[in-house]
Amino acid sequence: MLQVHATSRDGGLRLAPQPDLMPCAAPTGGGVVLGVDTSRRFQTIEGFGGAFTEAAAVNWQALSPQRRDAALRAYFADPGQGGHGYSLCRVHMGSCDFSLDNYAHVEVEGDVELRSFSIERDRRALLPLLQAAGRVAARPPRVIVSPWSPPAWMKDSARMNGGGRLLASCRDAWAGCFVRFVQAYREQGIDIWGVTVQNEPMVAQTWDSCLYSAEEERDFIACHLGPAFDAAGLRDVRIIGWDHNRDLLAERARVLYADARARAYLWGLGFHWYGEPMFDNVGRVHEAWPDKKLLLTEACQEGGPHRDSWEVAERYAESMLADLNHGSVGWIDWNLFLDMQGGPNHAGNLCSAPILLDAQADQWFAQPSYFYIGHVVRHVRPGARRVFCAPSSSAVQAAAFEAGDGSLALVAMNRNEHALELDLRIDAQAYRASLPARSIATYVRGAACEQPRRPS
Repeated sequence: MLQVHATSRDGGLRLAPQPDLMPCAAPTGGGVVLGVDTSRRFQTIEGFGGAFTEAAAVNWQALSPQRRDAALRAYFADPGQGGHGYSLCRVHMGSCDFSLDNYAHVEVEGDVELRSFSIERDRRALLPLLQAAGRVAARPPRVIVSPWSPPAWMKDSARMNGGGRLLASCRDAWAGCFVRFVQAYREQGIDIWGVTVQNEPMVAQTWDSCLYSAEEERDFIACHLGPAFDAAGLRDVRIIGWDHNRDLLAERARVLYADARARAYLWGLGFHWYGEPMFDNVGRVHEAWPDKKLLLTEACQEGGPHRDSWEVAERYAESMLADLNHGSVGWIDWNLFLDMQGGPNHAGNLCSAPILLDAQADQWFAQPSYFYIGHVVRHVRPGARRVFCAPSSSAVQAAAFEAGDGSLALVAMNRNEHALELDLRIDAQAYRASLPARSIATYVRGAACEQPRRPS
């Protein structure tokens, strides 16, 4: 028997339970074949989630306590309680574009000994949001830390915005900031799981940014960041390189992994979804360095909130399924919450988010992307392994995963304007299913699970 959960553009289905499917004789043709072989296992999943940003936090704080709790539960509560069960998230160290303005944790110019280091700014909004999410979640989410820019005085440009590079004389001090930030957040009960070296190191954004060549990143990891974590007893903190788009992922991997010192410190590489999709690059890097991990660390639809956009939802599902099929061990969305304009953002870089908040009306709205994300993250839990899954037609995008208890989750998406008949062949059993136009479905076999509820 397969449990079925579906979301469709037409008909109002939103993570909705459908009639169970019973095994049948293998169909003789006419449908798209989805072949699944659970004996062929691949990478283990670390988790899924989104980003805690100052923008998300101030939007969340503007709601009433009841609405705050409901919005958090939509992401972090256990799936059986109507949430996504987010387990792996991200936070910025210092300001990013989705902060209210530029700020750093060491504002005193020349303070290479970090005597003025402080996370007081984070206590206003970021830390309360992180701590509240931990109280709602069945297990507090693990968090990855990413910087957008060192303090202005540590850079050759003397500005946080517009690129610039880390001064050689400040590399040890900047590595020390990572150490101090991890320690300070852990003291606040936040499970810091890893760090990325630099958000988008190959572009000088008009907002907070810093440039690193592959060689500069290699040397910073090998000679400064890695040794600083060693000295502080923080070898359990995973160091993630690149943290930029798929296009140059392979080139960055080639340089970073060629150096034995940097390679020893690197857990793996993070990547973003902007620009050309280039999913094959993820697979190429996975094949070339199978001992190192890959993780999508940021994705969002630019250019405003895109209210109720089905195309944005489908882009999320396409990326999640393709990245996972090419070896990624997880997938992290960008802002958890944005306002109805797609902000605030101190650089005017408005974007979309799966949940939008309207503080004036004291309401929150789950976008179609929220439900599409849920089809993966609610049923593919940390520790699950991707298994062999192949469709007979490009009309369907799909991926399959097996949990430690032997249960299976098969996710399939139909982006066409017509329904598709599916011939599901899972190991030795066959099932017949119909996938409506512009829809996504998850088919669950095995251990009993409480039916996920639609958020209220």
